[in-house]
Amino acid sequence: MSSRTSATRTTLRAAAAGTTIAILAVLVLAADQFTKYLALQNLPERQAVPVIGDFLQLYLTFNPGAAFSLGEGVTWVFTLVLAAAAIAIVALGITRVRTRAWAVVLGLLLGGILGNLTDRLLRAPGFLVGHVVDFIHTPWLWLWFPSAIYNVADMFIVTMMIAVAILVLIGLRFDGTREKDAARAATSADAASSNADDDASTSADPHAQP
Repeated sequence: MSSRTSATRTTLRAAAAGTTIAILAVLVLAADQFTKYLALQNLPERQAVPVIGDFLQLYLTFNPGAAFSLGEGVTWVFTLVLAAAAIAIVALGITRVRTRAWAVVLGLLLGGILGNLTDRLLRAPGFLVGHVVDFIHTPWLWLWFPSAIYNVADMFIVTMMIAVAILVLIGLRFDGTREKDAARAATSADAASSNADDDASTSADPHAQP
């Protein structure tokens, strides 16, 4: 299969890319808010509930800050950052994303962002400063770092940010082309232009040998 055919099969139209991002974002948002609802209805606050010993615990808490409860006094800043990130992803989806890989990654990332943004906007103590519901605790995961409690939205945000880094490292652009292919095409174009200039110079030289 040629690279051209492969690129064609993985390239999406603007409507398809936008639809993919929207559907995945809604699914993640729904999963996040549903699991938070279940946690609020069934878990005691700030009491560990072992699921698989110390490997997996449920621990309901409310986080006014970022990871590890940083920035608790400036909750509104995190709300604005989440809103800006969501707007940026929507703008990219509408204007630039044309490949399935980027559409999937950005859709899942957007869902995670919207999950926590919903908490910031709608939960107590109020608009823009709502506390995020966290309830998943895996002490083993953090090694020597302070143990963190998180939620479904956090899982998608972290994993999809890693996926974004991978796509950037392998050189996959939003339109489905790759950095190395673009560089190769540019080199070929420069070579062709140089050869054309040489041919034109030879034709214009009256002393050139036949």
